[in-house]
Amino acid sequence: MHDATRERFAKTAERVAALQDARAAELEQKVRRFVDPKGDERVLDSGSGPGALAFALAPYVREVVALDLVPELLEQGRRRGESHPNVSFVEGDATSLPFELGEFDLAGCLRTLHHVPRPELVVAELVRVTRPGGRVLVIDQIAPIDPLAASELNAFERARDPSTSRVLAEVDLRGLFESNGLVLLRSEQERESRDMDAYLELAGCEGEERRRAESLAPRGYTAELGWYLLERR
Repeated sequence: MHDATRERFAKTAERVAALQDARAAELEQKVRRFVDPKGDERVLDSGSGPGALAFALAPYVREVVALDLVPELLEQGRRRGESHPNVSFVEGDATSLPFELGEFDLAGCLRTLHHVPRPELVVAELVRVTRPGGRVLVIDQIAPIDPLAASELNAFERARDPSTSRVLAEVDLRGLFESNGLVLLRSEQERESRDMDAYLELAGCEGEERRRAESLAPRGYTAELGWYLLERR
């Protein structure tokens, strides 16, 4: 799966970064309101891509470390990081972070878990590197609770993007949080309508793969995004 992730995002790094730029102001506003940073936090953005979450938090915290597996995404982030000198980019694996126990006050991931075959490792690592009393932030698409609807959604998402492992239902996410001893501070859900042509192009989905994805696409696709802020005991 790492190879599929590297291949997909190496090919589409510029598109992903351009979409990040277009959404930056809106994301910053949402993240600031939801997280309410105090100003002195050291933060980890795990599976950062070009740094969307890192840049959203950077004006309101002391330092952000953005980690990703794909060099091309990190390069896009570094190009955009000149206006955020407190953000640094590191190549690494979200399932095996190169950091010590409790290094961060806040550790988070944005749209990362559904790309990872074992998302429980990502959550466990976020918890490990967060200090006791620190916070964990998870923002990701969530699947319908109905198993058939969830299966159909995941079939489409995998056809569109081979780096997709599984979009989890909220009950699965909450199970991961509870099994890691996290205490939920707040949660929200938002609906995100998606233009199908643009969404397929973002993943570099072309040719026969595109035709198959289109045949599986939900009609009037509106994704559900879950936001979760948790405390590490």
